[in-house]
Amino acid sequence: MEAKNPKSSKTIMTDLVLPSETNPLNNLFGGELLARMDRAASIAARRHSRRIVVTASVNHVAFNRSIPVGSVVTVEATISRAFTSSMEIYIDVWIEDRESGLRDKANEAIYTFVAVDDTGRPVRIPELIPETDLEKERFEGALRRRQLSLVLAGKMKPAEATELKALFEQ
Repeated sequence: MEAKNPKSSKTIMTDLVLPSETNPLNNLFGGELLARMDRAASIAARRHSRRIVVTASVNHVAFNRSIPVGSVVTVEATISRAFTSSMEIYIDVWIEDRESGLRDKANEAIYTFVAVDDTGRPVRIPELIPETDLEKERFEGALRRRQLSLVLAGKMKPAEATELKALFEQ
């Protein structure tokens, strides 16, 4: 199985925020944004693994900025790290200024997907080789985030979380 780089599975989805997708303040519903992020992350995970993928967890979501009706929204999903059968996908959400066309980062999220076979059993996936500084930063952070999730879920003993321990021993 040949290793891949993040750009080979990067997924970019651009859409318009319609009135039926907004709350009483005329901003995009958080749940609608979560669904858009889930779809983009799913496509990126599928491209990386070339398998059926399922959402395992939503590890982090930051609704930093509201997205008003009529906005052009771009969701970019990139694999930040591949483990045995799971992948961490980092999602950046951008809004485009109507007049200037400049994009500003509005929100971000981190999802985990698992590649499975036709019976739903996890399957091995290709390794990921980060190339850019940002990809390398997210790749390194993914192991710490994974260990933290496993410790909090009771699936890993804190003493075994070597990457997390290293943060506190500096």
